[in-house]
Amino acid sequence: MASIYDLKPAFQRLLRPLANRLAAHHVSPNQITICALIISFLSGALIAVNPQAQWPLLLVPLILLLRMILNAIDGMIAREHHQKSSLGTFLNEIGDVLSDTFLYLPFALILGISSALITVIVILAIISEMSGVVAIQIGASRRYDGPMGKSDRAFAFGLVALLLGINSQSLMAANIIFCIVGILLIVTIINRTNKALQEVKHVA
Repeated sequence: MASIYDLKPAFQRLLRPLANRLAAHHVSPNQITICALIISFLSGALIAVNPQAQWPLLLVPLILLLRMILNAIDGMIAREHHQKSSLGTFLNEIGDVLSDTFLYLPFALILGISSALITVIVILAIISEMSGVVAIQIGASRRYDGPMGKSDRAFAFGLVALLLGINSQSLMAANIIFCIVGILLIVTIINRTNKALQEVKHVA
């Protein structure tokens, strides 16, 4: 199913010159991954400390865009500059899950947003990433299938943050968007599992 992740090759082409410059200055993929994790934690902390303030929410779309840029760059440096490592794989997978959790869970503290719904979304997001990784264990490739992959979640949360940052009364729209995100995460988990099983069956 279609996902914003499908735009990744074009996004990487735009960022390749920057990635090459960073690699030339001996910036490692792991350093970039940790930087993205710290930025997510700080952004989520701002929301948690100021759950009724609008200005931390207006920062979220920018933080998410920065995270996408950093995630794309660390992958390019690792692959294209021969800096892949076992530690990097752990940091990349665990860092993505932690970054999402740090940044998205504080939305549950916003008055009028369903805390139960946010909690379920965070749990489903973790399961969806696990399903993508577990595919490797059965002999398939790492699955990034949508419709609610990492980039899609970032878009949804960025949109909600922007809506609430501009108009704090947009709570109904926010909860509706989060309901859709939850449903699409379930579809994503099923989709990734089925795609992995089909891939293994095809190879066999």
